[in-house]
Amino acid sequence: MVFENITNFLSYDTDLSLPSDFFIQDFAIIMIVAAIMLVITFKLKQPMVIGYLAAGMIIGPYTPPFSLIHDIKTLNIFTELGIIMLLFVIGIEFPIAKLRSVGKITIVIAVIESIGTMLITIIVAQNLGFNLSDSLFLGLAMSITSTVVTMKVLEDLGIIRERSSVLILGILIIEDIIAVSVLAILQSTLSATGSEDAIFTQVSISIIVAISFILSILVLGSKFLPHIIDKISKTNDYALLLIVILGLAFGLSFVAKILGLSVVIGAFLAGVIVAESKSATIAKVITIPLRDVFSALFFISIGALVNISIIPQFILPALVLIAVSFVSKFSIISIILMKSKSGMKTALQTGLGIAASRGEMSLVIAKGGQDVNAISGSILPILSVVTIITSFIAPYTIKLGTRFHEHIKDEKSNE
Repeated sequence: MVFENITNFLSYDTDLSLPSDFFIQDFAIIMIVAAIMLVITFKLKQPMVIGYLAAGMIIGPYTPPFSLIHDIKTLNIFTELGIIMLLFVIGIEFPIAKLRSVGKITIVIAVIESIGTMLITIIVAQNLGFNLSDSLFLGLAMSITSTVVTMKVLEDLGIIRERSSVLILGILIIEDIIAVSVLAILQSTLSATGSEDAIFTQVSISIIVAISFILSILVLGSKFLPHIIDKISKTNDYALLLIVILGLAFGLSFVAKILGLSVVIGAFLAGVIVAESKSATIAKVITIPLRDVFSALFFISIGALVNISIIPQFILPALVLIAVSFVSKFSIISIILMKSKSGMKTALQTGLGIAASRGEMSLVIAKGGQDVNAISGSILPILSVVTIITSFIAPYTIKLGTRFHEHIKDEKSNE
């Protein structure tokens, strides 16, 4: 499988057709509608992701009476670029030192609640009538909390430095790593063809290749590449630095793809490598505008690929999945923290913070399943509905932890 991918990429492509004549028009429409929806969501004090998804649904090919976009390939290109940039910038937030410092309790909580939520959601999805492949991707998508939405809410509430927020950040780090790894395994497994022995061999090779790729980048790459980045940074030529780190991001994404892995692994690892350099802060600052643009294009593209006519059919399953994942995450985290004597306040705030929202990674997972034709057309609309609902209620849910604790404290003081 790996060698076939390499051969395909090294072969000449005879399709030299130019992009659609409507590319500029499509891009203009995307940005104008996105700007309008972003202003509306800002006025309503809602997360930006809701405005982006809504903009995508408005311009998409499935929205009556007609599509504002002429070429669906434009959306697919933006989605791929958006995934790479989104995961790259997330990776910059996670230097190896930070990954080591999250603590054993955080790792234990993240692993147990991610796997627990995933398994429970898979079982529920099966009982709702979804096939095994759809259930696997739904389980993975619902086990991941939105880093963007959650950290933004914590910052807005002024509790970003509390112990619960530190725990939440650590759990989010481990969740993202688990999600990227499991997504790569699912894509390799569900895209494999042939007899059972052949499939087992292909999957085993994919797992070995994935582990080898990750370890080689983290061990060897972290020793040499950060020094190169720092030397380039000393030139004070930020344009040069930007091109180099973008080359690293897209280069590792390309290598991951020809090895039969997901581009998200390459992009994420590129971010981790940049985070190891002394120039990580500068790199983050100069890539933030690109992150914002490409993240916006990613969410807009996802929204445009959603068939809104079938959304009403999936509101009930979406609500069931939200309830199941919420209860699973909140219960597991709260119980573990209270058993470890972390206190009710920390347990409640951490549990509600992690259980509150689904977002960017859930949609990345859905797109990953769509890329290998492993999921049906209903999964993307369901997860879009999940993202919109949970992004909307996340601020109120996270606030609830603080208020509930204060209520308990007031009652105790009155006794």
